[in-house]
Amino acid sequence: MPFIKTIPEAEASGDVRKMYDDDRKGKNYLPNYSKVFSLRPAVKEAWNGLLKSIKSNMDARRYELVTVAAARALKSSYCMLAHGSILGEKFYTPAQVAFIAQKPAGSPLTEAETAMMDFAEHVVRDASSVTQQEIDTLRAHGFTDVEIFDITAAATARCFFSKTLDALGAEADREYRSLNEQLRNALTVGRPIAD
Repeated sequence: MPFIKTIPEAEASGDVRKMYDDDRKGKNYLPNYSKVFSLRPAVKEAWNGLLKSIKSNMDARRYELVTVAAARALKSSYCMLAHGSILGEKFYTPAQVAFIAQKPAGSPLTEAETAMMDFAEHVVRDASSVTQQEIDTLRAHGFTDVEIFDITAAATARCFFSKTLDALGAEADREYRSLNEQLRNALTVGRPIAD
């Protein structure tokens, strides 16, 4: 349950009803994040636009890896579970995603992907301490300046969403409890999954 009063689905109308209907598409439930934005659906709509503009310039796998790195640094269970699940459905096995989430040696990532994720985490933790050397390291791994911008934008955008959800007490949807136990445990890094 979030810390704030939200608009119940049965009472939703207008922009809130539209947001709830849109966020319900492809799911058999209304996500908890949607309820948090029920007080300001225009903010959620603006977020969707920003996210679409960032994702449209990135390879889907790269976007998900950066997002998981940012969510890990933010200790956001909700975003780790959501985007780790996508990695597990589309790109890796659950065990591989668990390795990626925990950063152990032997993960299936390339050196360039590891550098990219390390950079995204650094941006989230302390962007003011990023150095030219780190940018040059990404370039040495083959990233262009435009790609470095995209990686940065994906990481910093995640700060808005994850921090909003966590600050208002939104827990990851209970549906994530059905994930493979190893994966679920690796991705639950902050608030618990909803009961």
